[in-house]
Amino acid sequence: MCPPRPLGTMWRIYPRLRDRWRGLLDRPLSDPTVSVWPGPALRPPARAYVPPTERKRFYQNVSISQGEGGFEINLDHRKLKTPQAKLFTVPSEALAIAVATEWDSQQDTIKFYTMHLTTLCNTSLDNPTQRNKDQLIRAAVKFLDTDTIWYGIEIGSSTSIMGPSIPTQTREVLTSHLSSYNMWALQGIEFVVAQLKSMLLTLGLIDLRLTVEQAVLLSRLEEEYQIQKWGNIEWAHDYELQELRARTAAGTLFVHLCSESSTVKHKLLQE
Repeated sequence: MCPPRPLGTMWRIYPRLRDRWRGLLDRPLSDPTVSVWPGPALRPPARAYVPPTERKRFYQNVSISQGEGGFEINLDHRKLKTPQAKLFTVPSEALAIAVATEWDSQQDTIKFYTMHLTTLCNTSLDNPTQRNKDQLIRAAVKFLDTDTIWYGIEIGSSTSIMGPSIPTQTREVLTSHLSSYNMWALQGIEFVVAQLKSMLLTLGLIDLRLTVEQAVLLSRLEEEYQIQKWGNIEWAHDYELQELRARTAAGTLFVHLCSESSTVKHKLLQE
């Protein structure tokens, strides 16, 4: 078992991961022994837990360590746990660093609703809705029936309110593609699909053919039209836009970090 690694040291060793979140937002086109979750677990929506809102920060330092089941998050000398009191263990070092950064960035108050990576990990570990891989894939693919964005697959046009008919072969190809992802990554994909209400925009985003801003804008075309016609409710619409971007970016980052090798390659910094 590896000793805990201080978060500040980790970021000096891995500067590229620190910048990756920003990269998702501006990438050019194509190119604890105690659970910190108070009270009983709430009934979650289909895609993830509903985290508690806020709690006073009770720890000073955040670090990660490698255990038998993967990488763990340490809040001072306590191990982070899930809402179901399972040890919070993630499959890759990069994901552990990203989650640790969420906890380390909290100020006097822990704002759980801003910690999307932690919530996605909790959902993957506890699986509160007890869905298997096939169910996750079906939940994502069903958005094809109401998807208003075309992205490089065969979909006919329609003038009906029911939308076009999706060819069986298209569904089979997409299902086969999604089957290549592991369960953790599929949790992230289904999360992003639910945010954008589009399987196709999610594919473009994960394949790095769209930036977060582009994908979010395309998912909000109808809303943007209504705003241009009737005006903008500044605090409401602006907040909703930024929240959607944050959730979408977090979900996309989660997919990539769950699809990479378990450890971050250490590179010596040369003078």
